[in-house]
Amino acid sequence: MEALAYWFQTHVLRLPVLASEHGRNLDNLLAYVHWLMAALFLGWLTYFVLVLLRFRRARQPRANTTPVRRHYTSYLEVGVVLAEAILLIGFSVPLWAKMVSNPPPPQDATVIRVMGRQFNWVAHYAGVDGVMGRQNAALSSAGDPFGLDRKNDPLAADDVVVQGNIVVPVNRYVVAHVTSLDVIHSLAIPAMRVCQDAIPGMSIPTWFKPTKVGEYKITCAQLCGNAHYGMSATLKVVSQAEFDRWLAEQSAKARAANAAPVNYE
Repeated sequence: MEALAYWFQTHVLRLPVLASEHGRNLDNLLAYVHWLMAALFLGWLTYFVLVLLRFRRARQPRANTTPVRRHYTSYLEVGVVLAEAILLIGFSVPLWAKMVSNPPPPQDATVIRVMGRQFNWVAHYAGVDGVMGRQNAALSSAGDPFGLDRKNDPLAADDVVVQGNIVVPVNRYVVAHVTSLDVIHSLAIPAMRVCQDAIPGMSIPTWFKPTKVGEYKITCAQLCGNAHYGMSATLKVVSQAEFDRWLAEQSAKARAANAAPVNYE
């Protein structure tokens, strides 16, 4: 069954490249749902053909207007509703709530803040100290929409803010706290099988574990304005050593820029 599902995903559904740990289960579920829908379609199609043949005019020249007195069809409909309610309320909702409310612990993950705005993605990393600095909405700017208080909070001095290219290490959980600066966006990383709405005033965690080094496209899955089509970025998955070097370099640049005197001339 696993091999059949993989063949269906790659040759029929033509899903994008898979580069996350949890993605295989999602792809399998998608394949199984398609097989179920195909079985239902064929079943109902067969039923309709049989009805057309059984009750065609040549065999039934006069319609039977006597109402049906049996109630087994009503019982069947009630049973279907109950089964669907059990699946939704008893399984789907609790599992979804468990996933949303239980991200990996920070010590086991790379934690970043991701902000969508018209029309690009911005990410905030803790510096080499591993602690994110204080934010102040009054300090928000085009270069730093998070509004890091680098002057008054020492923990914010080495924090890293990047636009367009988000770098993460391979084989380590990534927890992204997703928000928006202006309108509703949606962070979509097809290769990671991740899609999370970015809503102003809310910080919503989503997470994944990259399993393949490479560069993967980030898009916006929510119509957000006249330049929505161009709201894309790159997720760069690198080795842990390369990520550590990159973060150290970016953190040093941020600290140096923060320490540089301001020229008011």
